[in-house]
Amino acid sequence: MCKRYYLLYMLILGGLLGSCSKFNDDINVDPNKPSTASNPQLLTYAISGLASTIESPNGVLYAQQLSEKPYTDASRYTIISFDFYDLYTAYLANLQSILASRTFADVEGSPANQQAVSRILRAYYYWFMTDRWGDIPYKEALQGKDNFTPRYDKQQDIYTDLFKELKEAALQIDNGTPVKGDILFGGDMVKWKRFANSMRVLMALRLSKIDPAKGKTELNDAMTMGGFTGNADNVVYKHIAEAANENYWYNVFSVLNRRWYCISQPMVDFMRPLRDPRLPVFADKPDRAGVDYVGMPYGITGDKAQNFPSDSVSYLGARIRAQDAPSYVMTYAQLLFAYAEAARIGWIPGGDGTAAGYYQQAVTASVSQWTGSENGAATYLAQPGVSYDPANALRQIGYQRWVHLYMNGYEAWAEWRRTGFPLLQPAPDNGNVPIPRRQGYPVKERNINTAHYNDAVNAQPGLNGRDDLNGRVWWDR
Repeated sequence: MCKRYYLLYMLILGGLLGSCSKFNDDINVDPNKPSTASNPQLLTYAISGLASTIESPNGVLYAQQLSEKPYTDASRYTIISFDFYDLYTAYLANLQSILASRTFADVEGSPANQQAVSRILRAYYYWFMTDRWGDIPYKEALQGKDNFTPRYDKQQDIYTDLFKELKEAALQIDNGTPVKGDILFGGDMVKWKRFANSMRVLMALRLSKIDPAKGKTELNDAMTMGGFTGNADNVVYKHIAEAANENYWYNVFSVLNRRWYCISQPMVDFMRPLRDPRLPVFADKPDRAGVDYVGMPYGITGDKAQNFPSDSVSYLGARIRAQDAPSYVMTYAQLLFAYAEAARIGWIPGGDGTAAGYYQQAVTASVSQWTGSENGAATYLAQPGVSYDPANALRQIGYQRWVHLYMNGYEAWAEWRRTGFPLLQPAPDNGNVPIPRRQGYPVKERNINTAHYNDAVNAQPGLNGRDDLNGRVWWDR
């Protein structure tokens, strides 16, 4: 009897289980975990990753725009290996999915525009990555289960392909439906085109020491195609006043209540004597009454950092660490500084006259970007030491670029490596370890992608077989 009831129970259970597949409803589907995503959703998420390329403590510490307090390990270069997996598996993978689409819904953007935007954004991520690590997986990357161990491409080859990608993508943009899901430019395809051309200018200048002929050609071609025309074209990641999309530095200071980062002494020592109108935005005055802006010494030990009371130094400015504070990915002033340098070194015509004009426009655009007004820019530019001087022009451009790139640390660090400006000293309490010139590959690569990891470390002349912070990327000569 028991056996008969058992068999009946199993038949009923089997019927019920089998019937689940016959009903077309969402009872067994989590609506918060969709199995597929539209191209606009993929694009939105890929754009959201831009914040992480800007809001990183390590970049601003390497460039000595900020100093740590009280924990000073990062500014004394104790971290060697840095992970790049999220960049591949999240943001780049999303863009690859868009580019691999076999059909495009025109309502989501014309096929050409969807592809062009994805190519431009993908180029930005790869440029950002190769300038941090050097040789990285590129041609064989993003193949998923078809290739878990991609080979590394040489940075020179990556640059060559990115120049091609950016030019082709800019030309690919058409007059069709603008892309949807664009939280960067709101579907303004002209701004995407200017972004691509401006990026190519900045990339071209990276070659000033290693391949000036190639750099000059690419820069002039990109200028002809048209870059940013004003601060309205700035590539800005806009945070909002909610926890899901707040600025990283707000989270550090206000949510976690970690007052660990101050404006650096090198930055304040340069800006304060010149009465730089950007300094009140960059930093707050110390809480101690009557004290002017004070930069925190850079790279000292934690014990020494304790000797500086919290009310005696300047922390990040309130506007910089607001919940909805924007992050500047790429800017008009940045492009103008590139034009100024290009004129000074003879890549574009006009010599010092043209260089001076671009330099003055760059400083003015920077003051306007950071303060909301050009007020004070003319007076600032008229000062000795700031007023364009042909004999010291490259130094002036380098220092002003460094100030302008405040909080965009990885870009400021890259320009320091390329130009040598500003003149920075290594962390004093770290046994004369030099300022890093690159970052080490993820530790997991040694085990997951061993052969290609070893090839990359041994093949790069700047590394000499050592995956450390002191080897130099291809263009850093």
